[in-house]
This record gives sequence, structure tokens and C-alpha cells, in this order.
Amino acid sequence: MSDLRKINIDGIELEVDGAMTLIQACEQAGIEVPRFCYHERLSIAGNCRMCLVEVVGGPPKPAASCAMQVRDLRPGPEGQPPVVKTNSPMVKKAREGVMEFLLINHPLDCPICDQGGECDLQDQAMAYGVDFSRFREPKRAVDDLNLGPLVETHMTRCISCTRCVRFTTEVAGITQMGQTGRGEDSEITSYLNQTLASNLQGNIIDLCPVGALVSKPYAFTARPWELTKTETIDVMDALGSNIRVDTKGREVMRILPRNHDGVNEEWISDKTRFVWDGLRRQRLDKPYVRENGRLRPASWPEALGLASSKIKDASKLAGIVGDLAPVEAAYSLKALVEGQGGVVECRTDGAKLPAGNRSAYVGMATIEDIDGADMILLIGTNPRDEAPVLNARIRKAWARGAKVALIGQPADLTYDVSHIGTDRAALAMLAAMDHSDKQGVKGVMIVGQGALNEADGAAVLGTCMQMAEAAGSKLMILHTAASRVGAMDVGAVTEAGMAAVSEADVIYNLGADEVEIGDGAFVIYQGSHGDRGAHRADVILPGAAYTEENGLFVNTEGRPQLAMRAGFAPGEAKENWAILRALSGELGAVLPWDSQAELRKALIKDVPHLAKIDTVPENDWQPVAAGKLGDASFRPAVRDFYLTNPIARASALMAELSAMAKARAGDAMAAE
Repeated sequence: MSDLRKINIDGIELEVDGAMTLIQACEQAGIEVPRFCYHERLSIAGNCRMCLVEVVGGPPKPAASCAMQVRDLRPGPEGQPPVVKTNSPMVKKAREGVMEFLLINHPLDCPICDQGGECDLQDQAMAYGVDFSRFREPKRAVDDLNLGPLVETHMTRCISCTRCVRFTTEVAGITQMGQTGRGEDSEITSYLNQTLASNLQGNIIDLCPVGALVSKPYAFTARPWELTKTETIDVMDALGSNIRVDTKGREVMRILPRNHDGVNEEWISDKTRFVWDGLRRQRLDKPYVRENGRLRPASWPEALGLASSKIKDASKLAGIVGDLAPVEAAYSLKALVEGQGGVVECRTDGAKLPAGNRSAYVGMATIEDIDGADMILLIGTNPRDEAPVLNARIRKAWARGAKVALIGQPADLTYDVSHIGTDRAALAMLAAMDHSDKQGVKGVMIVGQGALNEADGAAVLGTCMQMAEAAGSKLMILHTAASRVGAMDVGAVTEAGMAAVSEADVIYNLGADEVEIGDGAFVIYQGSHGDRGAHRADVILPGAAYTEENGLFVNTEGRPQLAMRAGFAPGEAKENWAILRALSGELGAVLPWDSQAELRKALIKDVPHLAKIDTVPENDWQPVAAGKLGDASFRPAVRDFYLTNPIARASALMAELSAMAKARAGDAMAAE
């Protein structure tokens, strides 16, 4: 039950929840209060004192608005609402004093600091500071920390806001950062000088309000005002995190998160943030054809001509959809291949996801349902590797009191889990129990691809759906491929699955690099990087990467989102849907659209829910029959978090992080 209180802020009277802090109440009134340590997604530290306000009738000194609740205020003498002032002479003097203290030891690094132009300290010194300093003592200096290859530290600039410590402890779930010493000797440091062992550590770069923590790969490469900013969607995992891609000329310089409470809040994984160097390397920028066992550069007409003649002569034609393909490309491939009598398959890892049954390949839960869950059951998944931002959300629910259980390989997920077992027997035992007592308890069951890509995947899915129904839990299918749900939505599936592809004599490979294609088949590869798929190809058609074309992606909860083009593909590479449209012309079976707008119109006519951008459609619950379970252990779907797709494998930084993670997993230090 909410406890509404009236409050008067700078003459504006409003009614707010009594549990709100004064800084939140000021935001509701549309009044900006400066802050350094306060962050709405972290615990309250109250140590920068920049958010001081005057409470009329309260103590004769300013109060920290981040640490005082509305219910702590006393009403006026005649019962009037309490009065708070954010711009009185007392507040102005207090803020100037705080800013002067913060700048005592802060170096004049602005001209060479990477934070310059987007620095909270700079902005607030301009708005609330004074243009002189009374301190003549020498500034103190602090040794820089080595936090690894991602975060560069300049600890002399640190103002001890402790945001990085609170984020790594509370959200990322690691305990390697802390603050030592007192007064002038206090400094942020890492335990035993360790580097950070988290795949969410890059978020402390965004959280740092000064230039103490900056991006190491981006350091000294660009200024914020030189960059073109594009709001788009991430494809490194199936979460569909909202991101901003900053480009300088034709090159992607950095990737930052955008706030979206329903998907990624304001966090992104390190792979999402730092994979951009992979967009420059190993790129396919011209068509190739294989002659006498070797690939040689070719022109577009020659490559398309050879591809179309092979498709026409094929006795069995198959198309496969890779993990990073937008919905438009999957839909175009399906139209082209099925028009030639072939089959198309998107479940390249062999996952037993039933076509046409959205409740079975997406589930019924939204990502936000995890926040309010009392019980969370993980089956055949390691969310820390498969979707780190989703894992942070599960950790948040656990910290709030939710119980988490796991069936699958034990792993350090950053929170306590009840490990029920690793194999199908544990699942069968749990399914056989009476779950009627769970009705009314908010439960979320998260089933990973590791549980569904074995031979008995359909039986596992059926058992999970049966169990979810008995317990009244919401089911979520956690995908690992960004393109999978969208491709399933357009029906890029065949009855026989990948077995139908292995029988084909001509295979059209749309960016699937995690698939082994046997000898004998003629392979047409369309993709952006020279990865495994291109090595096996007989014709290569260079396509655009996810930052180089507009596209539709449907995330793991079934939410369609638009990815926007941030730059252009290199060399002669073209947009994916446009290549398929051109090939259809060569085949004499022209696809009925000449622009992406026409293609989207046809797509939405076939799959109407794709028109509802950024909303999660309701799915009809259609349980799958629970067949006979095998007896194997559940294996995680992601073996190496940093090397899951061709863009990541082209990145030198991801290779370094992968090697570091392997070394860390190898042997523990003596002190541990």
C-alpha cells in the first residue's frame, strides 16, 4: 500500500510516495539536483554531498537529498506540506563549497582526458562551481590500477563516489573492488591487484562521473562531438539490448548502452560494448568464386550468375539462416529458396523448437517478469555466459529474496542457487513432484538452448511446459542467437530440421558460421566476415554487418525491435535483403519488392505481430507433448562467451579476453 505525502519543492506542490528520497521527488517535480554518487540502480552511498538541499524548518544546515526520505520531513506549524528549497542562498553556498572540495586534488587533465565533453564533473563545475580555488597545497597523486584490457584507470582523477564499487558488488556480483584508507588517504583499489573477472565490467566506464575509469580500446581515438550517434539494437546475444553506436566517418568507434527498463535497463555486456574492432577485421568486401579449389575475386554479375545457375540445376536445395541475420533477410531467403522448391532451416544448432507454436519457442514470460519473481528455475542454461545482462536481472531478484534453482552444469552465476542435478533424471524427478502448492507463487522457468539441442530436446521442452503449467509458472525460452525468434516467426523451418540440409546438393548459407557442412554440396555463402562459412563456400556474396543495414530483430521474449544503420558496408558489400532480391532477378523468379519498405509491408502482412515494434505480443499457450527423456547431462549452449560469432572471432580484443578467461579458470591463486 502506497504512503502518499504532500511536499512543496521550490513552490511546486505535489503528492509523492513517502518512501521516495528527496532527489527522486525533485525529479518528479521536474527540478534537476546535481549528483555524483547517487544512481537510481545502485544502493545509496550519500558520500559526494553534491545533492544538498534546504529543508525549511529542519536542521540549520543543508540535507543530502539522496539519503533523506519524504516521510522523514516534518509538516509546517499549521500542518502545511513540508517545504524543500533547491536553489536558496544556503544551497548555492553549500554546492560551491562541495565543488571546491571535490576539485582540491582533481588534476587539470581536461584537454587530454577521454571524458572531456561528456564529463559530469566538468558540467557541474560550470553550473554550480566557482571560478577560483583557495587551495595552494600540492595535489595528491594515486597509483593507477590494472583492471585488465577493457577499463583504463586514472585514479588521481577519482572523486571517491564509489559507483564502480557498488556496481561490481551489487549488479555484476564480483567482490574485487573496494575502498581502503580514510580521509585524504582513502582510495579505490582492487583486491590483491586483481583484474576484474566479470563480463559486465565495462559498465563502470559509463557510471564513472569523472575520467578516472575510461575505455582502454577507445582511449585517445575520438572526441564525443566528432561522432555520429545511431540508436540501434545489439545482436551479440538474443536479449536485444538497446545500444548506441558512435561512428567517425565510416568506422565504428564505440558502442554504448541505451536505457530500456523492459530489456537491458542501462547495462550491456562487455562483448556488446567492445566487439567493434571485429567489425573492421576479416571483412568480406567483394564477391569470390572458387576455381580449382581456390577462391578468387569476382564481379557481382559473375558471382550471382554462377549462384543462380547452380540453384536452377539443384536436385535438392536448402537454405540455412545464421545467428545474426535480420528478419527481412530470413524472410527473403525463405521466399527465394521455397520458390525454387527448396527448404529453409534456422535451427542450425539442432534445437527442437516446434514451428508455429510461439508459446513453445518464445514462452510466456517477459524479461521484466524476473524482477517480481519469487522462484526462478534454470534448466540447461548458464545465463552468465548466454545473456549476462539477464543474469544481472536474476541476481537482482535473488538479492530481493527470490529463490533460484538450477538443473544443469554447476557454475558460478554470481548468486546462490539450489543445484537440483545435472541430468534428465533430475528434471524427471522434479516434474513428477506435486506442484499444486506453487500456484499463486510468482515463478519463472528459464529453459536454455543447451536443454533443447540434444536428440530428446522436444521431450525436455514438453516436460518443462507441463511442469510450468502445474506450478503456475511463466516459461521463458532463453535463446543464444539474435536471429532465431524472428526466423521462427517467419517460418524459416522445415519438418526434418538440419537433416534436410545435410541431404541437399546446393546449400545457400546466410551467415551461419557455427555449422559444419560436409563435402559434396555446392555452398553459396552470404555474410560479412571471412569465418568458417566463407572457408567452406564455393561462391561468396559479401553482406552487411548489423551496424551497416536497417533490420528487424526479435529478442528472446518475442519483442520486435528495429536496428538502424550506423555506417556503410565496406567495398562492394551490399545489404542482405538486396543481395537476395538481385539473385531472384537472375533466377527469373523476381521477389515482389524493390525496396525495404515494400519488403516490410509483405513481411507484416504475413506475420502481423512484427508491426508492433517494442511490444511483447501475447502468445497462446499450446503445451507440447512430454515424450521420453534421455539420460544425458545438460550441456551449456555457449562454450566460450567471447567467441560466439564471426564478428567476435574477428576481434583481437575478444581473443585476448577469451585467453584470460581460460587462464583464470585453469588454476586458483594460493591466497584463494
